[in-house]
Amino acid sequence: MNKEKKQVVTPDNLKEIAVMTIAVGIIAAAVYFFLIPSQTSISSVSALAIIIAHYVPLHVSTVTMILSVVLLLIGFITCGKEFGAKTVYTSILLPLYLAVFEQVFPNFESLTNSTELDVLCYILVVSVGLSILFNRNASSGGLDIVAKIMNKYLHMELGKAMSLSGMCVALSAALVYDKKTVVLSILGTYFNGIILDHFIFDNNIKRRVCIITKKEEELRQFITRDLHSGATIYEAIGAYHFEKHNEIITIVDKSEYQKLMKFINELDPKAFITVYNVSSMKYQPKTGAV
Repeated sequence: MNKEKKQVVTPDNLKEIAVMTIAVGIIAAAVYFFLIPSQTSISSVSALAIIIAHYVPLHVSTVTMILSVVLLLIGFITCGKEFGAKTVYTSILLPLYLAVFEQVFPNFESLTNSTELDVLCYILVVSVGLSILFNRNASSGGLDIVAKIMNKYLHMELGKAMSLSGMCVALSAALVYDKKTVVLSILGTYFNGIILDHFIFDNNIKRRVCIITKKEEELRQFITRDLHSGATIYEAIGAYHFEKHNEIITIVDKSEYQKLMKFINELDPKAFITVYNVSSMKYQPKTGAV
């Protein structure tokens, strides 16, 4: 038992909890300071809670908690224990943050005094928090769980999944708000998905770099020894003179890409390079040198 506890409570786990706590704080701030004052319904269970709170004598934080628990049970079953456990933590934390904000800033109206600016600020701020959670296989609960399920089983990008599930909430705004608010809710939900995908894929994206150079061996050594990355070498034949060249192909992340391009520019400025974005890949990690 003691060994298991020591394995669970590690510096990395504590760091991850701290990062998730900050991320949920960002999301809660976006909801309380921008979404609620905007009186719109944009792609979140909190937005649905705002609508329901108009019909039941409960605070937004209470309604958020109830909705989160129901969806959380579904997420636990469909998305696994790790996702479920992390989302339990964030789902409890989000309404607690909102409850604190309700006590510290009672009757809060708006920072911008503009519905359009509130919507814009909400989209930008909440996307930062959500992308942090999604990149750690977690969510803030609610519609995020629905989006994660759609991402896992329908292979949809998370932003598009958020937009699709959020549209149902945005359209329900017609029950409470005027036409302008409904239109803002729909547009806000759509752009929220786009910006969320930008944040997520900008962090996760890798690049497939294809290089033809006369300094082939030096480049191969740099990729394998300095970048500690893999590479594949293909024989390429030029269409004009049928000259044979070797093409080195490697997949690198953002920081590795910058180092690689700097090295190539110094090694062989005339190297022929093509670059492709890679959003996902599957591979079998090597267990030893080949």
